[in-house]
Amino acid sequence: MPEKPNILLFLTDDHAQWANGAYGNREILTPNLDSLAETGILMENAYTPTPVCSPGRACLLTGRFSSQHGIHDYLGSAPGVDVDGYPWLADETVLPEILHDAGYTTYLSGKWHLGSENDPQGGFDHTFVHGNEYPFSHNGPRTFYEDGQPVNMKGYKTRIFTDKAIQYLRERDPEKPFYLQVGYIATHNPWEGHPERLAEHYRKCTFEELPSGETYPFGIQNLESTFKYRLDPHESRAQYYAAVTQIDEGVGQILDELEALGLREDTLIIYTSDHGLNCGQHGIWGKGNGTLPLNMVEESVRIPMILNNPSHFLAKQRRAEFVDHTDLFQTILEYAEVPLDSAFRADRNYPGHSFSSALTHTAPLESWKEEQIGEYGDVRMIRDTRYKLVRRYPNGPNELFDLQKDPREMVNGFDDPENQAIIEDLTQKLDAFFEKYADPVKNGLNVKNLPLHNGRESWRDPRNLH
Repeated sequence: MPEKPNILLFLTDDHAQWANGAYGNREILTPNLDSLAETGILMENAYTPTPVCSPGRACLLTGRFSSQHGIHDYLGSAPGVDVDGYPWLADETVLPEILHDAGYTTYLSGKWHLGSENDPQGGFDHTFVHGNEYPFSHNGPRTFYEDGQPVNMKGYKTRIFTDKAIQYLRERDPEKPFYLQVGYIATHNPWEGHPERLAEHYRKCTFEELPSGETYPFGIQNLESTFKYRLDPHESRAQYYAAVTQIDEGVGQILDELEALGLREDTLIIYTSDHGLNCGQHGIWGKGNGTLPLNMVEESVRIPMILNNPSHFLAKQRRAEFVDHTDLFQTILEYAEVPLDSAFRADRNYPGHSFSSALTHTAPLESWKEEQIGEYGDVRMIRDTRYKLVRRYPNGPNELFDLQKDPREMVNGFDDPENQAIIEDLTQKLDAFFEKYADPVKNGLNVKNLPLHNGRESWRDPRNLH
């Protein structure tokens, strides 16, 4: 048997922290994730560094912020741009590559979204992925790609990705530890077409826990891809909840397989998502790019982060420390006893820190950060336990929220004279962070053609950096 722990990472698309029973949602059904949290560790204040798909994933897999790895927006398609053929992470060493070099077998089932979906890079021995064709449906015939070769299949994608992950577990090399990454996508729009048995259940719900009637007072709604969901918000929420529960079922099936294979006790299990999502909160349907200018509301930036390894963890912990994807990157490697010690990795200037000691001790983490920082292109955020500052460079608009008095982020106190000392302090900390970690070339403040500048949603290309 391998000496290092196996690692199973669920990296789901658009699964908000609030859409989990373990995080307090009383209407949504997530029994398997709830069980992982109950018998493991739940991070109550987990964040994405960038609240949109590709950068959030890149931050987790590289352990670095967007202003370091250079991916500042989702890698969609645009006229005349060869998205798939560009080596987006050529300058980075990603988590599966590091683990592969340390003796792990590596497999990806599901969404990649960091370059070509048809032929993912990044140290995977084998892949079964979603494919590049967009828009997409959650059910029906589709061309997937297995190790770069097209495979035509029918059915719900969540079930297909689950089946492929289980197949890998059964056929892997048992003499080596494994890294299995499962990229579910059901919670991404379109919020329709999910299993009727689940959607019908949620149509009976009130969704009373979700704020209703809110508006976003600091910009306009980005209606490009979400207008129809606003017309029937109850049905859209029922479909989103159905997607979450179907993903939870897939998680349970993979956990059952680990049990059946005798691997459960030797496997570090992590469930997280690339970013959060709004289903009408603040009047927003979407994430950071659900508004113009781009937003950093809590629903967009908060993510679920649950870690479980019953034979090694001190379970039943709910930790309050601020953590993000870059901290998770460091934690995984330290827990697996895989050092970042090569000459190439030594100069990466990693901003994250391992919280692996929290997995076996209840004591507060020593010298841990007191603020959480995020970015999205030329938008930067810093928050502590009370205040959140959002700065849009170079000319604003900027925001300051007192989250104790105004948890719904509706009252902007940026221009209030009594808040200027708070703003100055948070701004200094924000600037110091990016002065230390931002790459001069890949810095988000250098990206051209931001939605904030041209008034429409646009695809952001790291090759357009100054």
